[in-house]
Formats: sequence, structure tokens, C-alpha cells
Amino acid sequence: MKLRFAITLSCCLLMAMAATAQNRVDTRTHIFDNNVRSLKVCLDNNMYIPPVLMLNGDNYLVVNFDYIDYDVHYLRYSVTHCNADWQPSQLLESEYVSGFNYADIDDYEQSMATYVHYYNYQFTLPNADMELLVSGNYLLTVYEQDDPDEVLFQTRFSVCEGTVGVYPQVTSRTDVEYNNRFQQVSFDVRFKSGQIKDPYSEFTCIVSQNSREDNAVVVTRPLMVMNDHVTYDHNRDLIFFAGNEFRRFETVAAHNINMGVRSIRYYEPMYHATLMVDEPRSEMQYLYDRTQFGRFTIRNAEAYDENPLEADYMITHFALDAGGKLNGGNVWLYGEFINGYPASQAMMKYDASNGCYTADLLLKQGAYNYMYLWVPDGTSVGLTSLIEGDHYETVNEYLVKVYDRPLGERYDHFVGYGVTYSGK
Repeated sequence: MKLRFAITLSCCLLMAMAATAQNRVDTRTHIFDNNVRSLKVCLDNNMYIPPVLMLNGDNYLVVNFDYIDYDVHYLRYSVTHCNADWQPSQLLESEYVSGFNYADIDDYEQSMATYVHYYNYQFTLPNADMELLVSGNYLLTVYEQDDPDEVLFQTRFSVCEGTVGVYPQVTSRTDVEYNNRFQQVSFDVRFKSGQIKDPYSEFTCIVSQNSREDNAVVVTRPLMVMNDHVTYDHNRDLIFFAGNEFRRFETVAAHNINMGVRSIRYYEPMYHATLMVDEPRSEMQYLYDRTQFGRFTIRNAEAYDENPLEADYMITHFALDAGGKLNGGNVWLYGEFINGYPASQAMMKYDASNGCYTADLLLKQGAYNYMYLWVPDGTSVGLTSLIEGDHYETVNEYLVKVYDRPLGERYDHFVGYGVTYSGK
């Protein structure tokens, strides 16, 4: 009887665990409507750093995007509070946002003198309609005013308390190699004596490289704990492939030569920008290039006062000559501009007729960073080694976020973060 009860209990627990795994909410940045383009989420005072708001601070989050259409769409947004793992927390809406958890997007303008007609939308957070009350991760959802179920896109941002100091460092002298293919991150978290009761059970740390989500690392066990700080060091999970500097191209002028662009031609009904054919850099010597760590900037240099509303859309043609078809995986484009778009746009297709991997994307005029990632079959983590190469000298941006869940709390407090750059 006891054996039968034990077997039944074990089966119930397994079923409950499976149900929990199946009930996970997909909160990754995702664009559901193909007419939404050029989604940019950044701070008002610097678009080239991670978009982390300080709770009750002076800075604002700016959300900017285009909707390609001749007619205006009346849109609305709402937010969902999430824990460190980006799953919705147990908090009620009234506990993390003031007033009603929705607001209309009233700031929109129509494009001017462009072949592709669009409306540009922009709003900031927090604002008079929506104040964020607690720290943590937030999922932002934008949808049609008259149809809340018609979600156009969802994206992520975070709000930090700043109650602990986070001091990261990165070195190419790693625990596995010395000045070769890898970079290793370490960091200290400093706080007032007695402020943190048990760092072993309270802290969850997330470390990411160049805003990538696929190779982000979760760390929960510090190497050393003192009464006013903890140290995370000599952790092999914090060893990252060094990669290479981002590739760049510009389409800021439709009638002049642009960086990385072979030609720009108008074919009814829009411009086409054909980029230079790229080649693998894995066997090439490292060459420094100052980049924006994967980010993009909208710009039309030929417009009056470089007005972004006069920046047109171009079908941008990428080509990678990898010396033939690569077996055992797929080649993916990576850069902020591809964030949230479906796999059909991010994954390169092999064109046997010219022996190249190709991708054709509708992109707005501007300056772009990008790279090619090799994703082996059966995995979801992109590798730089096969196409871009791994060089210890590469300048990468590392973001360390620290979350605290004290005993009895119902959500993860985002208490501090730090940013560091390799090779500096």
C-alpha cells in the first residue's frame, strides 16, 4: 500500500512539473505584425547603453517604432511585471503600476516624401498616465485600441532600485585559456553591512554579452561572501567566446556611396540596397573597429535637417560567401535591428545558384551593426567561431544584473547592475 502511494505521489509530482514547464509564458521580444518595423527601446539620454531605468530616477525609457500603412492606427500599451527569469510575478497590477494598466499612444506622425508610407509612433515611460511602482523586469505589450487581443508586438525592459553596487570586470586571461578565444567575467556586489541576510539564497545574477539573450548566463552561487559584499569569480559559466567586432553598413544616402553597400537602386515600388558580399573572418587577423555593440541608428543624410520621418525603407540584401553550404546547423543574422522578428527573416537561406547564404530584409535608412551566428542543430545558442572567429582583443559589452528575493517576498527585486567593456 505504501509502495503504491509512493508511486502515485511520484507520478503526480512529475505531472505537476511537466504542467509547470508547459505553462511558461513566452516573454521574449517578438513582433507579431509584419507592418511593425524599426522597433527601438532605449533611454532618453543615451541610445547606446542597455535600457535600464532607475526607479524614481530622472531618466525615461523611449519606445519608438513605425507602422507601415497609409492609414493611422490607434494604439495602446500595457505592462506586465516579471521576475528575474522573465516569467510573470505574483504581484497584482495595482502593486506595480499606478492607475489603470493601459495608456494610449498619442504621439505619432506620418512619413514625409518616402516611397514606403508609414506612421512613426513614440512614447516614454514612466509618464503621467503610467508610473512604475516597483523594480524588476517588465514586459511591454502594444495592441490596437479597439482590439486588445490584436497584439502588434511585445518587448522587454527593466527597472532598477540601485540599492547595491555592482562592479564587473572582464579579462582574456581565463580559467581555460590565456589571451586566445575567450573572455571571462567576474564581479563584486557591494551593499550596506547587514542589508542582505543570505546572499546564497537571495541573489540571482544575469550576465549578458552585447544584449544577446541566447548565451546569457544565470549565476546564483558566489565564490566568497563577506558582511558587506559578495564576489563572483573563477566561475566557468562566466567564460564567453570572445567573438569579433560587429560588421557595419550604412544606407544613410540613397544617391551616394555608403559604407558596406555595393549599390542602391530604385525598383518599383521601393529602393533596394545590395550590401557587399561578406566572407568568414574566422581565419583572419583581428582588426579593431569601433562599433555600437549591435545597435542601429535611423538617419537620412539627404533629408532636410536629417529628419527621421524622411528616412525611407529599402529592401536590404545580405550575402555571405561561406565557401559552400555548411552542414549541421544554420546561419543567423544578429543585431538589434533583427530583435523580435520571426525566424523566417533572421535565418539566412542558402542560394545554390550563387553559392551564398542570403537574406532580404526591409530596413529603414540608417547605420547598422550586425554579425553572423552559427547555430548547430539541436541547440539555440549561436556560435561566433565558425564565421566571425573568436579573438580575445574584441571589445564586447557585458551587462551584469543582480536580483534579490528576501525571505517572504513575492517578487524579485532588481537591486543593481553594472556594465563593463572588454579590451579597455
